[in-house]
Amino acid sequence: MKNNPHAFTVAPGDAIRAPAFPKSLVETAYEHLLSLIVTMRIPPDGHIGIEGLARELKISQTPIREALNLLEAQKLAYKIPNVGFRAAPLLKRSEIRDLFELRLLVEPRAAAFAAQRSSDETLAALRDMSQAMSRSVEGDVEYAQFAEGDARLHQLIGAASGNRFIAEMIESLHVHLHIFRFLYRTSAAVDAAQEHAALVAALLDRDPFAAEEAMRAHLIASRGRMERAVNAQEAADDSRPAAPRRRRRTVGANGGTPS
Repeated sequence: MKNNPHAFTVAPGDAIRAPAFPKSLVETAYEHLLSLIVTMRIPPDGHIGIEGLARELKISQTPIREALNLLEAQKLAYKIPNVGFRAAPLLKRSEIRDLFELRLLVEPRAAAFAAQRSSDETLAALRDMSQAMSRSVEGDVEYAQFAEGDARLHQLIGAASGNRFIAEMIESLHVHLHIFRFLYRTSAAVDAAQEHAALVAALLDRDPFAAEEAMRAHLIASRGRMERAVNAQEAADDSRPAAPRRRRRTVGANGGTPS
């Protein structure tokens, strides 16, 4: 697990209590749930049936609840008292715009700082992560793991900036997994992997200007992918036929047949 940059990871700032069940069972539940949510097989705001998942995975409900607590900390799920867990709603267009405005203000400079301040060990870890993410992504679980790896890579660059406040801000956004929900079944993983490779190459060269520009180019490309995905989704929604309206039944003054 330690050598797998995509493996079951939770940002350290999330202050999540340690799972009560053996990690392997929580990991199984977490990865399964993550793939269902990121690929929207559980739709946004959709109910997450714990009993059905327990039967499907042949495990008890406890590790599933532990996994849901982790997903709640990542803002991918939320709990309604006396109702249960639901998948998080999708980001709104205005939220996407505001999100990328913030990221473009902060993350390019974080990459520049990382090129100057990062340790050799951290740069080696980023290189290994980027190389692992360049491999083909096939299947829902692998796609979800790529999305999680993307989050870890950006968080690690934030930490490597040497600025605690930058690192905490990037970590707290919890945006990457939400972004990849929009981009499932597109070339996002391949494109992002290529952009990551250029970014990490600049970091390895300890070139702050190239690292800043590579991060900016990556974010602008990511924003473009999101805009196209949102446009396509809205177009699909508009083309869907409206649900037929039920004809209102009225009774005439004489109590006769409905009009």
